[in-house]
Amino acid sequence: MKKKAALHNLGCKVNAYETEAMQELLEQNGYEIVPFKEGADVYIINTCTVTNVADRKSRQMLHKARKMNPDAVVVATGCYVQARGEDIDPCVDIVVGNNKKKDLIAILDEYYNAQHKVKKELLDINHEKEYEEMQVTHTAEHTRAYIKVQDGCNQFCSYCIIPYARGRVRSRRFENVIAEVERLAANGFKEVVLTGIHLSSYGVDFEEATGLLELIQAVNAVKGIERIRLGSLEPKIVTEHFASELSKLDKICPHFHLSLQSGCDATLKRMNRKYTTKEYERCCELLRKYFVHPAITTDVIVGFPGETEEEFEQTKA
Repeated sequence: MKKKAALHNLGCKVNAYETEAMQELLEQNGYEIVPFKEGADVYIINTCTVTNVADRKSRQMLHKARKMNPDAVVVATGCYVQARGEDIDPCVDIVVGNNKKKDLIAILDEYYNAQHKVKKELLDINHEKEYEEMQVTHTAEHTRAYIKVQDGCNQFCSYCIIPYARGRVRSRRFENVIAEVERLAANGFKEVVLTGIHLSSYGVDFEEATGLLELIQAVNAVKGIERIRLGSLEPKIVTEHFASELSKLDKICPHFHLSLQSGCDATLKRMNRKYTTKEYERCCELLRKYFVHPAITTDVIVGFPGETEEEFEQTKA
């Protein structure tokens, strides 16, 4: 009889991609995927830790899984458990680190063979240099697929825990990304969204000079793909060359999410953001120069520690 597995995702598009990849692994190994409600034999919660609210929701979902079936195996993975280390709630049976998700089936098998002894698979992710290769061939959406091309971050913004939960930058091999895009196109997907923890850093860990622009150009050449979207970009990646070359690609959707965080240079410096408001403005100007009416969206943090009323007014302006 097939074991029933239920998955629940919290957090970013990278987490969502990894949840779909874990679901495929389970399906390929004989598990029946069921909704996240009573009746599952295995509950897998892909957690988030980007805010205290995300932490709370992660804990709530772990406890909810345990209450729905006290005899089920509760698996916790994702950034919340990676950041917590060994200090994990006793309701969890298996802890899977961010760089061990691809090994989910082997970890579950070992857990069952060990007669349900609590198992932890958490490594010091800060020392990881290899990208954890996962892939999807289908998604919950019919025509759009998210593709993870990069993991980790080297920025160390003063407010952000992600470099400690995801480790340093690790880029997915160029050929593996293109192979996945081709498989998705063959399965009828028309639109891909390139995503990562710090997408703009794609390729900085390669010896060869292959960066995000070159990857986008190669994806643009894949037959069957009609639209390409990009995840959040670091403003400084938008150079004259980047904007100019991107505008030549017929499949690019001109929507750019450039994280601002503050419109005050003093606050940006305390945040350890590596650009000024003038540089950010210049990036927007370049996009408007090369694209007709591009959609530009952003994030702003209000009430950053030490922010004065005057600094807030600079952001408002």
